[in-house]
This record gives sequence, C-alpha cells and structure tokens, in this order.
Amino acid sequence: MVRKGWNLGSLVCRVGSPGFYLKMLAQESIVSSPGKVILHGEHAVVHGKVALAVGLNLRTFLRIRCSKHGKVLLNLPNLGTCLNWEVATLQTLKTAFPADSDGPKSPSPEQIAALKVFVGIASESADTENLAVLAFLYLYLSIGAKYRALPSLEIIVWSELPTGAGLGSSAAYNVSMAAALLMAHGAVGFPAQEEAESARWTAEELNLINTWAFQGEKIIHGNPSGVDNAVGTWGGALRYHAGKITSLERVPKLRILLTNTKVPRSTKLLVAGVKDKVLKFPNILNPVLSSIDAISQECERVLKEVNQNPSADCYTVLEELFDINQHHLNVLGVGHPSLDRLCQVTASHGLHSKLTGAGGGGCGITLLRPDVDPAVVEAAKQQLKACGYECWETHIGAPGISLHVFSALREEVQKVFQTFEKAEL
Repeated sequence: MVRKGWNLGSLVCRVGSPGFYLKMLAQESIVSSPGKVILHGEHAVVHGKVALAVGLNLRTFLRIRCSKHGKVLLNLPNLGTCLNWEVATLQTLKTAFPADSDGPKSPSPEQIAALKVFVGIASESADTENLAVLAFLYLYLSIGAKYRALPSLEIIVWSELPTGAGLGSSAAYNVSMAAALLMAHGAVGFPAQEEAESARWTAEELNLINTWAFQGEKIIHGNPSGVDNAVGTWGGALRYHAGKITSLERVPKLRILLTNTKVPRSTKLLVAGVKDKVLKFPNILNPVLSSIDAISQECERVLKEVNQNPSADCYTVLEELFDINQHHLNVLGVGHPSLDRLCQVTASHGLHSKLTGAGGGGCGITLLRPDVDPAVVEAAKQQLKACGYECWETHIGAPGISLHVFSALREEVQKVFQTFEKAEL
C-alpha cells in the first residue's frame, strides 16, 4: 500500500509482461474525477448555441488493487451495493466480448442484453445501481478483451456527488473506472513523480481514458453528448458548440455555492417543452436563444480576463450574466418555484444565482466573489437549508481525472477508505 511518495516508475508494464501481476498485487491506486455544472448555455445548446461546462470540485474517488483470490469485487457504498464474481465465471461472457485489436466501440445491443441476463436485471430497468454495475462490467470485459486478460481486482468507488442531480455523477464514475482499469492493464502509466501529491496523464492517455469512459456513459444514458465525460477527464472548462468540444485554457477556479433543491425533474420532458415553445413562438424565443449564446461567449471572454486581471469589475459582470441568464431560462419555461426561492434567498444576502442543468428543480449555483464575507455565505446557507435544500461550498474549474497519494487526500476521504479497509481485514 502506498502512503508516502510514489516510487511507481518500475510498476508501469503491460498485461502479459514478466512480473506484471507480482508488481501490481501489493499496489493500490486511488484516482478521482470531478463532477460538472453548466455555467451558461442550458437548453440553448440543443438549438446550436454555445454552452460552457466546468469541472466541479465535488469528486468521485476510486480505489483499485489487484488481488490473488481469483475474484472481482465491486463495492459502491453510496448505492449500498457490494458484489463479487469469480473471474472464471466472467470468462463465460467472452463470446459477447471477443478480443479486438481496434479501439473502443459502442456497446452493442447483444452485449448489453448478455450483461443484463448475467446480472439478473430486467431488460427495462433504469435503476441507478443496476446501471452502475452494467457500466462496470462492460468496461471490465471490453478493456479485458482488448488487452487479453481479466485480472482479479478489488474496487471501491465513493462519491461526493449526489446522483440524478445533473452534476455528472455517472461520468465521474465512468472516467474514474476507465482510468483505473486501463492502469491495471498497463495501457496507461503511473503519471507521478516522487513526492507528488497528485498527477495527470499525458494528452494521448487522457484521450484513451475519455474514449472508454464515453462507452460507459452510453450504457447509462444511451446517447450522451460526451460533454460530461470530457469534463471529468480534462476538468477546467469546456466549450460545447454543434457537437464540437474545446477545452478553454487557464480557467480560474471560481468559488460557488452549489444548492440542490431536491426537486426531481425530467430532462427529456424539459428539453421537449423548450423545443415546442420555440416552434410555437420562433420570433419571440429565437432571440432569447441568441442572447443566451451571447452570454456564453461573453462569459468565456471574462473568464480569460479574470486570469489576466482579476478585478472587481470582472466579478460584477459574471454576476450580471448569472442574473440575465436566469431570467432567460425562466422565459424558456424551465424555471421552478424552488429555483425562484433559491435566487430570492441568495439575493437577499447580495449574492447572485442561476439554475444549472435542465432546470425544473434540480440544482442552482451561486457565484461567491473572492472578497465575500464568510458570515454572509453562512447565513445564506442556513436559510437555504431551512428551505429543505442541500448546499456545498466548492469551486468550479476543478482539475480532471487525477491519480492521488493516499496521505494527500482530505481526511474525510481517507477515513472512508480506511473504514472499508478495516471491514475487509
């Protein structure tokens, strides 16, 4: 078990190379991937406009280690799930996952059907726990087929991200899983230097991680845009426009208050509702969509300026953009009384908020200027909690998938893994 420094240079090797398992058996690795929020461009992006997605510093952490017991253990404590399979039993699925020298491919209906039968999941099930298990098995078997080995592994995944809140929890899960499995196979290396607390992979390796994570996202979402897993992989901020994803350079880490109203909503129905309104009132709503597009582009410009000259004026503009966009989203019909209440509460404390994601409930974000009085933030948090909401003080522009030294993790995260370690002894 690694606790201090890395000393991992000698561990980079390929499956099948001499001593691969001997080098991996005693080693554990911890990776993490961020969630995401949409800063600007919700709904307008569906109509060909620009959206800005940013890494959220609430993360999913995954610990992986090879073992000698011939089993694969998957522990998902957030979902109350702990499963294990004999590697020999998983080998029976080889016909659905033949060895393939090509790159990652989309999961086929036959593969998904085979996995559902294997796990005993009803064909129409969309339960979060079942989808997480299916995504893991798909990645484990597909990557194993690619590198011609199914290793015995113990994997624990713990997340700070709530599920179903539009914060990219499934993408953080799939990115972390893809990185860990590729690392276990030696397909990506250990990108750390001695005494480094965390490290990132090369651009080529990140592309490979992202491509595999996207296939996992397809298991869960069917036809995802690829934005969430891209944010989970690269972090920072991404510009999404007409199917093209571009990373923004040197994105500032803006402090925010993230609030979950806990009001459930259907993204599919909300998107369809906006489409119907645009078709019904094109002369009225197309200008609104164009204005949201302009907000995204102005925000992109201001973010660059914050890096060069973080003046108070920059934060004032960012606050104004929040206010304008929130009004536009209400015009599109994706607001909700819970989100109105969130904006009213924070405004009463001089703070500026907007919904993030599909709207209709879900989450909102509040911009926190660098000079904001902590007492003001705390008062707003207490008032929001009194409304039944859940709040986190965090920041956006967080780094993407990272490999960590255990001792450098926050105490809370260390305790989580130490708890499971004691339970396994």
